[in-house]
Amino acid sequence: MKKLVASLSPEEEVVDASNLILGRMASYVAKQALEGKKMVVLNAERAIISGTKARVVARAKTKLKTRTLGNQEKAPTHPRRPDNYVRRVIRGMLPWKKTHGKQAFHRVIVYIGIPKEYEGKTFNTVSHANASKLRVPFITVAQLAEEIGGIPA
Repeated sequence: MKKLVASLSPEEEVVDASNLILGRMASYVAKQALEGKKMVVLNAERAIISGTKARVVARAKTKLKTRTLGNQEKAPTHPRRPDNYVRRVIRGMLPWKKTHGKQAFHRVIVYIGIPKEYEGKTFNTVSHANASKLRVPFITVAQLAEEIGGIPA
């Protein structure tokens, strides 16, 4: 089973996140977005996070405890849905406080599943993010979202 990237136009790439390591896939998407391409990530819920389920969930729940006692509008938001979680991981790999980082982030679109406009497209492989050789325990983003209160898989 190949992990896939589709080319719809010279400025747009579509990445199928199924069975891809989340961090490696996110760094690839972030770099391409910084270079000016529109990046679309499909099947965000099927991306893989390496580590035991207990450790990954504990790390996510620790981040959920971050809050503020002041103005709630300035409080941190914690993504729980798989698409928002993956989008936030990609944002962490961009220079968000700079103008070109924000512009790159706005060129990234993340979907749960495959929308109708992307069905039946031809794809190319992204070999460095493939999780087929991963020899450690892992969970999917959908499993993590279910544990931290996102949409159940």
